[in-house]
Amino acid sequence: MVEEFAFDNTEERRKSRQNGTGWVEVIAGSMFSGKSEELIRRLNRARIARQKVQVFKPQIDARYSIEHIASHSGQKHDSTPVANTAEMMSQVADDTQVVGIDEGQFFDMEIVAAVNRLAEIGKRVIVAGLDQDYTGRPFEPMPQLLSIAEFITKTHAICVKCGGTANYSQRTVESDARVEVGAADKYEARCRMCFVPHADSPTLHD
Repeated sequence: MVEEFAFDNTEERRKSRQNGTGWVEVIAGSMFSGKSEELIRRLNRARIARQKVQVFKPQIDARYSIEHIASHSGQKHDSTPVANTAEMMSQVADDTQVVGIDEGQFFDMEIVAAVNRLAEIGKRVIVAGLDQDYTGRPFEPMPQLLSIAEFITKTHAICVKCGGTANYSQRTVESDARVEVGAADKYEARCRMCFVPHADSPTLHD
């Protein structure tokens, strides 16, 4: 249950914050917009500052690497694949200062309370993920994570059809599944005018 990760004791919460104040950062946008790149950049900065960093990703995302988060441009950072939120929480060390989470849209809804708890015990939590699915609808649990975040970054791609600002992930293969893991082989970035809320043929350029 979601409540498993919630703090109810005010005094316990106050004591847990003695070593510093935590907060939540969410990086959201379409595919090919640089979400993972931005997450990796922030994690590397924390490491340079000699902060202890732990990074997690859902097991379902094995596109580029099982034990790394990776951007479409080839940047990588070590990570731990987990099956669900409970497994992630069981692996967060007490002395970890920064927790990175990639592909937040693939986690269960318990991730919302878990992220809150991590922030409340003094950790900086950075979550990156798609804010919309292939039909253009909000991709839970990202809307809920956005609502509890202190800091929000919206990333954009370039529309492959017209070159405008892309805010949507256009599916280019036939599938009705909401979760269809893929990259350029199954998706392309499109703007509001060029996007269609169903599978469409990939854009071809001369």
